Amino acid sequence: MKSAEGKGIPKISTGINGLDEITAGGFPEGRPILICGSAGCGKTMFGIQFLVNGAMHHNEPGVLMSFEESSNDLSQNVRSLGFDLEKLKKEKKLHIDHVQIERSEIEETGEFDLEGIFIRLNYAIESIGAKRVVLDTLESLFSGIDNMAVLRSEIRRLFQWLKQKGVTAIITGERGENSFTRQGLEEYISDCVILLDFRVIDQIATRRLRIVKYRGSTHGTNEYPFLIDNKGVSVIPITSLKLDYSTSEKIISMGHPDLDKLFTMNGVYQGSSILVTGTAGTSKTILATYFAKASCERKEKVLYFSFEESVDQLKRNMATIGIDLSTFIDDGCLTVHASRPSLQGLEMHLLILHRLLDELKPDTVIVDPISSLITIGNTSEVRAMLVRLIDVLKVKGINALLTSLTTQSGKNNKDSAVEAISSLADTWIDLKNTSSKGNRKRNLVIVKTRGMGHYNDSVPFKITGDGLVFESDLLL
Repeated sequence: MKSAEGKGIPKISTGINGLDEITAGGFPEGRPILICGSAGCGKTMFGIQFLVNGAMHHNEPGVLMSFEESSNDLSQNVRSLGFDLEKLKKEKKLHIDHVQIERSEIEETGEFDLEGIFIRLNYAIESIGAKRVVLDTLESLFSGIDNMAVLRSEIRRLFQWLKQKGVTAIITGERGENSFTRQGLEEYISDCVILLDFRVIDQIATRRLRIVKYRGSTHGTNEYPFLIDNKGVSVIPITSLKLDYSTSEKIISMGHPDLDKLFTMNGVYQGSSILVTGTAGTSKTILATYFAKASCERKEKVLYFSFEESVDQLKRNMATIGIDLSTFIDDGCLTVHASRPSLQGLEMHLLILHRLLDELKPDTVIVDPISSLITIGNTSEVRAMLVRLIDVLKVKGINALLTSLTTQSGKNNKDSAVEAISSLADTWIDLKNTSSKGNRKRNLVIVKTRGMGHYNDSVPFKITGDGLVFESDLLL
C-alpha cells in the first residue's frame, strides 16, 4: 500500500499498528530506514513485521538478511505471533539469508569491501522481486573491521547501494554510548531514524519509540509507548490532538429515572464522558452498572473494565439490589474484562482497550475504577493514558463512564486520578458519605455537566434491595 503526503515523498505502510499514524503514512518508499536501540528493545521484530505486512497484504515480497539468527530460529521465534515465515518462503514472498561472519575469517586490508554481501543480497532481491529488505544487525556485519575509515566508507556504500536498488530497507543497529548508533554515521546517512528504548521503572518494564528524523516528511516528535505481544508490535500514538470529533444531540438515560431528572434534558448527551467520584462505599460501582444496564436495554453493546472485582463477584453483588448482569452477559451485550491493574503496565491496559474496541465495537465503555491505575504510574503518566483513552472514545462516539475512588470530597479534592481527568470529563458526579447523629447518609452532587443545566444541591439517596432510592421531593 502506497501513500503520499500531499506533494511530499511517497510512502509505504509499515504494517505496525499506530506507526503509520505518527509517521504520517508509513516509511519512505525506496529509502533506507535505521532502527536503533539496545538489546531486547524489539528491533528484529519491527523488521520482520514490516516484511510480513508487505508480503501478505501489499504484494511486496521481502528479503531478510540476518547476521545473528538462522532462518529456523527466526521462524520459530515469531510463530507464536501468527507469522508463518516458512509458508511465505515457499510462496516466494520472503527470502531469508543467514550470513555468518566470523572475525577470525576476515583478513582486513585497505581493499576490504562488501562486494560479496552485495552479490548475495542482489541475488535474493532479484530471485523474488523483492520490494522490502531488512538487514539485522549492522554491528554483526562490521564486527571484524577495526579500520574506522574503511568501516565508514563501506557503511556509506551499503546505504547508497540499497537506495540505487529502489528497495525500502530497514537496517537495525545497536545504540552507542554517545550517539544513536555504535559507529555514529548511520544516523546521518539514513533518511529515517527511529530510536527504540526499553526501560524498567518501579519494577514495571516499558518500551518507548521516538522518530529522531524523517527527511521530507512531517512526523510525530514525542516518545510513544509501544508493545510486543501475541499479535506483534503495536505503537500507541496520542489521538485526536485537533479536538475535531463530532458531537451528538441525542439524550441517553443514566439508567435510573430519578437520576435522569437531575439533568434539565432528562439524561446526558450520547457520546459523553462521565466521571463518578466518591469515597469507599458511596455506590460508584452501582451507578456504573445502572449505566451499563440502560445501554443493554437500548440493545447497545457494553464493555466493562473491572479493576477490583471479578465477574462473578460483580454479578453477585449487583443481584442483591435487583440488577441482573448475568442475563446481559449471556446475551452478549455486556462484556466484563476483569484484571488487576498491576498485571501489566498502563500502555498494555490501553492497548487491550483499543483491541477490544476493534473486536467488540461497543457503544458504551465503563472503567471501574481509574484510581487503581495510580498504583502502576505517576500522575502525569496516568493523565496521558486517560487523555488517550477519552480521545479514542470521543472519536468513536462511545458513551464513557469512569469511576474514581477519592479520599476527600468537594472542590479541594487533590486525588491524583481525579486531578488527571476531571477537566476532561463532560459530566462529573460526586458521591459523599455524611454522618449525622450516628446515622450515615449518602448524597449525590452533580459538579458539572457540559451543554445543559442540572440540579445544583446535594441529593440524599439510599441503597435498598430494589436499588437506589432518591428523595423525590428534592428532584426537578
